[in-house]
Amino acid sequence: MKIAFNEATTLKNSTLKRDLELCEKYGYDFIEIRLDKLKEYFIHHTVEELKTFFENHYIKPYAFNALEFITFRDQEGYEQLKSDLQFLCEVGEVIDCKTIIAVPTFDIGDYTKTKIKEETVRVLHELAQLAEPYGVRIALEFCGYPNCSVNTFAQAYDIVREVNRHNVGLVLDCFHFHAMNSRIEDLRAADPTKIFVFHIDDCEDLPVGALRDHHRVWPGDGAIDLEQILRTLKDIGYNEMVSIELFRPEYWEWDAEKTIQVAKEKTEKLVNRYFKIERV
Repeated sequence: MKIAFNEATTLKNSTLKRDLELCEKYGYDFIEIRLDKLKEYFIHHTVEELKTFFENHYIKPYAFNALEFITFRDQEGYEQLKSDLQFLCEVGEVIDCKTIIAVPTFDIGDYTKTKIKEETVRVLHELAQLAEPYGVRIALEFCGYPNCSVNTFAQAYDIVREVNRHNVGLVLDCFHFHAMNSRIEDLRAADPTKIFVFHIDDCEDLPVGALRDHHRVWPGDGAIDLEQILRTLKDIGYNEMVSIELFRPEYWEWDAEKTIQVAKEKTEKLVNRYFKIERV
């Protein structure tokens, strides 16, 4: 199992350049690059500089975060979405980053689950078609909030199966899995090759539907049964990567080096119980 760092964990206290330097120092295998931090990086740096960094260091890019609110967009919003996809595909081609996370839309009103599925399937087909010439995969990330149009593992997995494209899969985020009571039986029945990204995190012990991103805590410090999720992933044959992703304002107040060091230690301590972690 490879260990990745998601830049949301240092959203307010670091930059892409600093994240890369610190993740290399503390032995991460991969980084998930945020779209906003990438655009900020390009104010003073070039894509060739980013390529050179990855060529000369162990850490490699794994995914881009994220195309947000991909469904039920007006024409202007949808064109911006496609523009961001094109941008990420072009950057990804240079730095060899071949996965893009896509987030469904919130607060869509009274659309039925059938209509949500139809719209999400349609959009994923279109995005995947645009990404395919670049060899890029699209990973749908369900979000465990009552007002998100796709908010459980089962719902997201059903959509991905309906799309039925080799370059469309999903993100399994432990926080989102827990927050709306996704069922471990559904994960146990899943095809592991359709899990493109695995996010690990933990959270405070709040009721179903009440959790929000700021309630996340370090893996092992909260209420999620992470052992059960890790055990199930091992049982179904998943062994690709695990990425630490938190949006905890408290941790954004820390020095970025402390955050990145603690994130690695907490993740490895837990994941090591079920998976062998080794650097090539």
